[in-house]
Amino acid sequence: MNLHKTLATISGMTMLSRITGLAREILFARAFGASAYTDAFNIAFRIPNLLRRLFAEGAFSQAFVPILAEYKNQRGEAETKHLIDHVATVLMWVMLATCAAGIVATPLVIYFIATGLQYNPEAFDASVVMTRIMFPYIGFMAFVALAGGILNTWKEFKIPAFTSVLLNLSFIVASLFVAPFMKQPIYAMAFAVFVGGVLQVALQVPALIKIGMLPRLYLNPMLGMRDEGVRRVLKKMGPAVFAVSAAQISLMINTNIASRLAHGSVSWLSYADRLMEFPTALLGVALGTILLPSLSNAHTANDMEEYSSLLDWGLRLTFLLALPAAVGLATLSEPLTATLFHYGKFDNTSVLMTSHALIAYGVGLIGLILVKILAPGFYAKQDIRTPVKIAIGVLIATQLMNSIFVPWFAHAGLALSIGLGACLNAVLLFWGLRRRKLYTPRPGWGLFLIKLIGALFLLAGVAMWVAGHFDWIAMRAHPIARIGALMLVLAACSVAYFGALMIMGFRFREFKRIAR
Repeated sequence: MNLHKTLATISGMTMLSRITGLAREILFARAFGASAYTDAFNIAFRIPNLLRRLFAEGAFSQAFVPILAEYKNQRGEAETKHLIDHVATVLMWVMLATCAAGIVATPLVIYFIATGLQYNPEAFDASVVMTRIMFPYIGFMAFVALAGGILNTWKEFKIPAFTSVLLNLSFIVASLFVAPFMKQPIYAMAFAVFVGGVLQVALQVPALIKIGMLPRLYLNPMLGMRDEGVRRVLKKMGPAVFAVSAAQISLMINTNIASRLAHGSVSWLSYADRLMEFPTALLGVALGTILLPSLSNAHTANDMEEYSSLLDWGLRLTFLLALPAAVGLATLSEPLTATLFHYGKFDNTSVLMTSHALIAYGVGLIGLILVKILAPGFYAKQDIRTPVKIAIGVLIATQLMNSIFVPWFAHAGLALSIGLGACLNAVLLFWGLRRRKLYTPRPGWGLFLIKLIGALFLLAGVAMWVAGHFDWIAMRAHPIARIGALMLVLAACSVAYFGALMIMGFRFREFKRIAR
C-alpha cells in the first residue's frame, strides 16, 4: 500500500469534510452569532459527542481494529465475519440502552456538565430539548465506527473519510431552509444532527456489502457475549474507555467552566476549535487512520523494523506540516476568524474572543496531532493501559493549568490548558515508545529540525508583515476583498515556508512510502 498516496486520498476526503464543516460554521455564526442559546446548542451537542468518542470512535476503534486485523490475517474470512456479527450485536444493544438512559436523565446531565446554564432557565430548557433530539446520534455513530474499522482494515479508506461530510450537509440545509421557519430556530440544528447520523449509517451499508462484511444482528445479545473475540474487545475497551474519557472529562470540565464565564464563551471556543480541526483532521486523524491498521499488520508479522519505520515516517510528516499550521493559527488568528465568521450576528467582540482562543489552541497544536500519531504505537500492540495511565496524569495536569490560566486569560486559558496538556501527553507517549524500544528514530532528525525551524521563523515574519497591511475587522463591508487578502497572505506564507525548505535542500519525494 502506498502510504503517501493513501494519505493524500484520505486528506482530500477529510479536506472536503472540513470545508463543508467550515461552511456550516460560517452559516451558523451568521445566523446565530455567539449567545446563551448557541452555548446551549454546543453544550447539548457535546454530550452525545462525548459518549460517541467514549464508546464508538475512540475506545471501541482502539480495541477493535487490532483484534480485527489479527482475525483477518490469521483466522480466515469465516471467523472474521462471526467476530464482526457478534461485536455488532453487542454494540447495538449497549447503544440502545445508553440512548434510552441518556434521554431520561438529560436534565441531570446538563445540570452537572454546564452549571452556568441554571441561571438562564430558557437556555437550560433549550439545551435539554436539543440533547434529547440528538441522543440517538451516538447509536448511529457506533455503527459508523464499526463500519469504519472494518473498511479501514480492508484498506477501504474513502467512505469512512467522506462520512462526516453528510453531517455537515445536513447542518447546512437545516440552517438555510429549516431554521428560518421554526419558532425556535436553533432547534433545527439539533434535528440536523439526527438526520446527519441516519445519512452516515446509510452510506456505510453498500461499502460493507461490497466486501462481504455487512454485520448480521441478533436479537439475543448473549450470543455475542459468549464469543471469545468479543470478550477480548470488551476487555481492551475497559482501559481504552479510561484513556479516551480522560480527555473527554477534561473537555466536559472545561465546558462547565466556560458556561460560568461570559455569555458566548462556549461558542467562542467552539468556533476556534473548528478552525483548529482543519490541521488536526487533515494530518492527525488521516495519519492515525492509516497507521493503526498498518502498525497492527507489522505487529502481527513481528516486523519491528517496519513498526518503527512507520512511526518515524508519521512523526516526520507531522512536524513538516503541523508546525507551520500552528504558526499560521497563532499569527493569523484575527484574519482567519474575521474572514470566515465576521458576518450577520457575529460581532467584533466575537472576532477578538475567538481569535484569542485560536492563538491558545495554536500553541498546543503540535501536541494534539502528535498524540494521534504516537497513541496507535501502543494500540497496535494491544497495549492500552499505558496510554490510560498517561491520560489520567494529563487530565490532572490540565485542570491544574486551568486554575492558573483561566483567571488570567478567561476562555482562552481553557484552550491553552488543553493544548499544553496534549503536548505533555505526546512527550510521555514518545518516551514510553522509546523506553520499550518500539520506536528508534532514524538518522537525520537534527538537520531536519534545524531546517524546519529556519523556515518557520521566515513563515512567521512573512505572515505578520503581510497581514499587518490590512484592517481585517474594518473590511467587513467588503467581504470579497477580505477573502482575497487572506488568500494573498496564505499564498505568501506557503511560498515562504516551502520555498525556504527547498532552498535548504528539502526533497518532498523522500516522504513517499510503501507499507509492507
